[in-house]
Amino acid sequence: MSESTIDHMSLATHEEEHRQIESGWFRAAIFGVSDGLVTNASLILGFAGANPGHGVVRLAGLAGLVAGSFSMASGEYVSMRAHKELLEYEINVERKSLELYPEAEMAELRALFMAQGIEDELATRLSTDLMRDPEMALRTHAREELGVDPSATGSPWAAAISSLIAFSLGAVLPLLPWLFTSSGNEVWLSIALAAVGALVVGGVIGWMTRNGIVRWAIRQLLIAALAAAVTYGIGRLVGSH
Repeated sequence: MSESTIDHMSLATHEEEHRQIESGWFRAAIFGVSDGLVTNASLILGFAGANPGHGVVRLAGLAGLVAGSFSMASGEYVSMRAHKELLEYEINVERKSLELYPEAEMAELRALFMAQGIEDELATRLSTDLMRDPEMALRTHAREELGVDPSATGSPWAAAISSLIAFSLGAVLPLLPWLFTSSGNEVWLSIALAAVGALVVGGVIGWMTRNGIVRWAIRQLLIAALAAAVTYGIGRLVGSH
């Protein structure tokens, strides 16, 4: 069997595997868990710095978890819904234009292809072939002009649910010691759990993006530590007066 035949067979059988992240769930989940962890750890340590008593800190942490998770979910839903509807409106404008002015749209496709370095003859043939399939022509126009695939405009519900669950998971970590112990070491346990959570979140981001697990883990830890240190210091300062 010739080398060229082997290469052809390898290309024919090769299938790229891509993770489905267009719906917005990944961004919402990462943002949610990171925000939940940093926000509630900072809130809890800020209250703990003022030393108001175990019950007050626990109540503050629970309030931060519930309010923050629903705030994140509603914010993600509203912003994602508005973004989705805006894209759908622009896509419908493009769809109507394809129906009413097919020749102008074909000329526009040809110009887009030529702008990418495709020769005139091939650009003309490509635009003509695409216009025979209205949905394919629409997808091409949407990708080139709007930077979006009409079939992947995102899911507001997926973003909202992901952010609610993720925020809750992040926010509950530094709260756990205040729910299940009164040993007097709750502050240190909260710090330890928040630090571990930050390292895990950063590591997951680094693994998902293939951009350095350790670097992302340290980055996330430093961000969480800075926010928690500032709010704890403010709590100590205010609580002493």
